[in-house]
Amino acid sequence: MALKAVSRLRSARWRLLSAKLIYRSCSDIPASAGTGSSSEFDTAIRSLKNNLQPERLTRVIDSTPDSSLALRIFRWASHQRYSLRTVDTYRCMISKLTAVENRDDMDSLLGEMVRLKAPALEQALNGFAGIQHATSAKLKLSLSACNAMLRGLVKQGSGLRLFMLVYMEIVKSGVLPDVETLNWLIQALCESGRVDLALIQFDRMSKKRCSPNSHTFEILIIALCSHNRADEAVDLFYKMLQLRCTLLDSVRYLEKLHNSGLVDCESWNIVITHFCNQGNIRRASELIGRMVVSSFAPDESTYSAIISCYCRLGLHIDALGMFRRVSVNDLSLNSESFSQLVEVLCHTERNPEAIEVFKYHCKRGCSLTNKSLDMLIQGSCLSGRIREAVQLRSLAVCTGTSCTFFTYDIIIQALLHLNKEKDVLVLFAQMVMEGCLLDGCAYTSLLRSFLTKETIFEAAILFNRMVNQAFFPDQETFELLVNDMALFSFLNLVAQSLLKVVNTRGTVSPRIYNIIIYGLIKEGFKNEACKFLDQMLEKGWVPDSRTHQVLVGNIGGEEAREVDQLYQTVDDDNVSNILLEELD
Repeated sequence: MALKAVSRLRSARWRLLSAKLIYRSCSDIPASAGTGSSSEFDTAIRSLKNNLQPERLTRVIDSTPDSSLALRIFRWASHQRYSLRTVDTYRCMISKLTAVENRDDMDSLLGEMVRLKAPALEQALNGFAGIQHATSAKLKLSLSACNAMLRGLVKQGSGLRLFMLVYMEIVKSGVLPDVETLNWLIQALCESGRVDLALIQFDRMSKKRCSPNSHTFEILIIALCSHNRADEAVDLFYKMLQLRCTLLDSVRYLEKLHNSGLVDCESWNIVITHFCNQGNIRRASELIGRMVVSSFAPDESTYSAIISCYCRLGLHIDALGMFRRVSVNDLSLNSESFSQLVEVLCHTERNPEAIEVFKYHCKRGCSLTNKSLDMLIQGSCLSGRIREAVQLRSLAVCTGTSCTFFTYDIIIQALLHLNKEKDVLVLFAQMVMEGCLLDGCAYTSLLRSFLTKETIFEAAILFNRMVNQAFFPDQETFELLVNDMALFSFLNLVAQSLLKVVNTRGTVSPRIYNIIIYGLIKEGFKNEACKFLDQMLEKGWVPDSRTHQVLVGNIGGEEAREVDQLYQTVDDDNVSNILLEELD
C-alpha cells in the first residue's frame, strides 16, 4: 500500500507541478451577478441545506456549469458553521476555475487549501491534476501562491522529499524566489537535519539577489544550537549584527543565546555598540544593566561605545560620569572615545577635567588624536598655563601621539607673547629632533616668530633650511627678514639663500636690493653684493645715492651714521608689533 501511495503521489506531483500559472487582473473574472442566475443559486443553496455534507457540495459544484456561480456556492458553504472545506471540495472548485483560466481566485484557493490541516496531502496533489492543461498556455503560478504552498508543506511536516519536489518544480516553472521562499527552504532543510545544506543555501542567497532577514538567522541559529554547534551559532549571530538586522530582533536572539549559555561579553558589546551608533543611549544603558544582571562585566569596548555616544549627543556630564566608572574599574577607553571625551570637555571649557582624562590614559599608553591634543594645549595656553601645555605635549609624544606644526605653533606663540624666546629655541630644537615636518606656511610662521633680537641668529639658520627645502617666504615676510638681517649685520649668513629667492621669485623691489647691497658691503662681502647689483642692473634699476657711494668707496663716517639711522627706521618695536598681531 505504501508503495502504491508513493507512486500515486509521484505521478500526481509530475502532473500537477508541471502546470504554469500566472496572475491576471481581477477584471478578467466575470461578475457573479451577471453570470449566475439568482434562482439557480437559491436552488443550489436549498439543496445543500437539506444535505449539508462535503460530498454533496462537491457534486453541486461539479454539476454547476457556470464557474462564477460555483464559486459563489463554494464561498457560501465556507461560511457555514459546519465546515464543508475539504481537500476534495477545494480540488473540485480549483479545477472548475482552471477551466476558465480564473487564475486570481485559483491562486487564492490554492493558498487556502495548502494551509488546511488535511491529513493526506497526496490527495491535494492529485486534485491539481485538473490544471495540467495550463502548461500549454504557458501560465505561471504566482510567487505568493508558491510561498503559500511551501509554507503549508513545512507546517504540515510533509517531509523534505516532497518539499524539494515542489520547490524544484517551482524553480523550473520560472518563478524567482524571494527571501520568504528561501526561508521555507532553509527551514525544511534544518527540520530534516540537513543543517550544512541549509548553511550552503544561506551563503547562496546573495546569488539569488536576496538578503537574509532576522527570520533567516533565527531559523539557522536555533538549528545550530539544537545540533550542539554553539560556536557556529554565535558566529552567525555576529554576522546578523554586521548586516544590521533589526536591533530588537538582535536583542531577542541575544537573550535566546544567553539562555542557552552561548553568549560572551563580546556578544553584549556588539549589540550595545549598535544601539550607541544609532544614538539610542537609553536602550544601550538598559542593556548594560541586563548585561550586569547576566553576570557579565562591561569591558573597555562597552564603556567606550557608551561614552562615545554621550559625546556625540553633547552629554558631557554623563560622559564624564561614565569615565569615573572606567577609572574605578581600572580600565581605559579606546583612542577614538578617549579623544572624543577630551574634545567635548575642551569645547565646554572644562580643561582641568580634560587634562585629568588625558593624564589618566597617558599612564596606560593610550594615544590621542592630533585634533584633540591641539585643543587641549590651546586651552592650557589661553588660560596662561604655558608650562603645563609644554608638559602635555611631552606626555603626548611619549604615548605615540605625533605632534603637528600647529601643536608647536600654539605653544610658540604663547611663549613669544610672554617674551620667552629662549624657551622657543628649546622647543624648536625638539621639533627638529622629533622630525616635525614643516611646509611653506609653517616655515613662514616660524620664521616670523624668530625675527627678534634674541633669536635673529636662529632665524638665519631657519631661513637657510627653508630655502634649501625649496620653500620660500611670502613677500612681506621676506622684506621683514632682509630688514632685520641688515639691522643685525647677518646678511652674509643668508646671502646665498637670498640670491635663490631673488632668482626664483623675481619680485624683489629696488628698495630691498639697495638694503641687501649696502648691507653686504658694510659687512665686508663686496663680491656677494655685486651679484645682487648685477641682478638689479639687469632689471633696469640703478642703486640709490647712498648705495652708489658705498660701491665707489666714497662713504665717510658721517654718512655711515646716516645709513645706520636709516636702518633704525625699522624700529625695535616693529618685530614685537608683528608678533602681537599674530597672537591677536
